[in-house]
Amino acid sequence: MSTGVRRLGADRYTAAVAEPDGVTTSVHRLRTSDRAQVTGVLRRPAGARTVVTLMHPRQDVTHHALVPYLLAAGLAVWTQGSRSPNNDLNLIHEQAVIDFAAGQVFLRDFGFESVVSLGHSGGGTLGAFYLQQAALPPGARLSRTPSGRPVPLAETGMPLPSGFVALAPHPGQGALLRRVIDPSVTDEADPLSRDPGLDAFDPANGFTEAPESAHYSPDFVEAYRAAQHDRMARIDALAAELVTTRRRADAAFKGSGEAADRRAALTPALITVYRTDADLRNVDLSLDRNKRPYGSLFGRRPDLTNHGLVGFGRLSTAEAWMSTWSATTTNADFLRCAAGITVPTLLLEFTGDQASFPADIAAFAAAIPAEDLSVGAVDGTHFGDRLAQDEPTGNELAAARIVAWAAERF
Repeated sequence: MSTGVRRLGADRYTAAVAEPDGVTTSVHRLRTSDRAQVTGVLRRPAGARTVVTLMHPRQDVTHHALVPYLLAAGLAVWTQGSRSPNNDLNLIHEQAVIDFAAGQVFLRDFGFESVVSLGHSGGGTLGAFYLQQAALPPGARLSRTPSGRPVPLAETGMPLPSGFVALAPHPGQGALLRRVIDPSVTDEADPLSRDPGLDAFDPANGFTEAPESAHYSPDFVEAYRAAQHDRMARIDALAAELVTTRRRADAAFKGSGEAADRRAALTPALITVYRTDADLRNVDLSLDRNKRPYGSLFGRRPDLTNHGLVGFGRLSTAEAWMSTWSATTTNADFLRCAAGITVPTLLLEFTGDQASFPADIAAFAAAIPAEDLSVGAVDGTHFGDRLAQDEPTGNELAAARIVAWAAERF
């Protein structure tokens, strides 16, 4: 029986339209340079010579809403997973780059004339990270993760894409988490701990019951963002300590060969981060103004979803924290990677984005040195929903821009 109550995360994603007829679909298992296995799906309209790739470090994009539009335009589409799909627990971005490379090599061996990499949201940062590393001589590429784990990027074939589309790219998982983490948490072991003076959802600080926009004072915003940095720094310190402890255990086993030391070396140190849906911009629409609706990426009531199970960086190993979720130690930061983007690039903004804001797009555009750089915006929310009833979806508008851009170049 229906209760008439909508789920908090209802309508987070837009429904995909049907794929066109006449498309050949095949599933491929690829072996990466470090012997991991990843899977991709190739859809090919008859005669397609250009393929658009879609990959995200932590989400399954097999049925991304853009796929049918790209196929209808005669473009082949490759959707690929990383070795950590839908799983933050051990997401190492340097390994995701190796996974990305496996798809790029496969598509060239398959015979496509042009390979265009399309990165949506965090996929945009992954694409920028890959492009930065692929443009370097093999010996200059990263050899270790931030925690010190070796990664064989120097031995990995990393062909540059023919072009790059960054759709609604956020600044990277670490920088994004620093925006959305709740700084009022006073005890990392207690999900309900709270400093009232830093609580974004306390009316005393400017919050108003949803869906009316909150109104925070400049002083509160400044203190809140400083406290977000401080909380991230505390978790950074914990991650570094846990990695050091793990290394010591590994060294002890190598010296002793004892099973007890081996067990200690293998035992993962996990970091749990509570309340990570608390970006002030999601409830105060006057901050970094754009056309976004009230609410966050996770639902229409951040004051509630902030306490829920779903969120960024909620559970990870210390190594994954340092590689992905730390704004300080991660290598996967769009703005820092942008200087390595030299292929023809389309940077496309959603005007109602809840995670990537106009100032972000402007900063990214200024940092990308590609001679062929196109910057544009279409109406839509972060996941490509429409901004108003009876308007086209953001995905439909974005697809039209992407197809026109690709047709002019490939």
